[in-house]
Amino acid sequence: MTDSNNYQQEIPYQGEPSQRAKSIRPSTILKWLIFLFVIIYLLMSYYHAPLLTRLGRYLVMEYPPEKSDLIVCMGGGNIERGLATADAYKEGLAPKIYISKVQTPDGYGLLKEKGIDYPEEGDILENLLLDLGVPKTAIIRSDSEVDNTWDEVRSIKEEVEKKGFKSITIITTPIHSRRSWLVFRKVFEDSDVRILSLPSKYSRFKAEDWWKDRGYLRDVLFEYEKLLYYKLKYHI
Repeated sequence: MTDSNNYQQEIPYQGEPSQRAKSIRPSTILKWLIFLFVIIYLLMSYYHAPLLTRLGRYLVMEYPPEKSDLIVCMGGGNIERGLATADAYKEGLAPKIYISKVQTPDGYGLLKEKGIDYPEEGDILENLLLDLGVPKTAIIRSDSEVDNTWDEVRSIKEEVEKKGFKSITIITTPIHSRRSWLVFRKVFEDSDVRILSLPSKYSRFKAEDWWKDRGYLRDVLFEYEKLLYYKLKYHI
């Protein structure tokens, strides 16, 4: 009997926790959720700028200016890339400039059939370089039409191997510079060609506040999407 009584005395009261659980009001839960939301918001407000700045800086691959055999002006963004290319040439960074043949837009063939002379992107870039003081003899034009960075770099490699160039300076936009450099490194991985990256300084993109501009916000998100795609498809 004594053991039985002791055992009964040692059994804890089980009703109290459930009563406490029932005593937690919905208003109390709401207050805690609001408190957590405020804390998360304050943390995001404090840390979002450094985090986004880091994302912007990652896209920019830049080497110190150094002499090479060939300047490659990547297709697209003719003005900012063309200005930077002309500067690099005048500074003596390379004696030759390569211009890709970018895929013509829809309807271009029809204009040709109608006898309408509409300049290709490469023509516009070449004329810009000539107006900026680059001699025509320094410009190499490609005949192979390309429509993406991977195909463009493969076409460039053919020209580099044919001409025996041993070093390349890539000029493109800051946002595009990381992916371009990674593609060059992958395509040229079986050669000893030195690859340098020199993003255009004429871009308004700044890693410290790119997210404040709707256009750059779109471009950065799209570029990270392309980086992921190239990583999965080409293993850059």
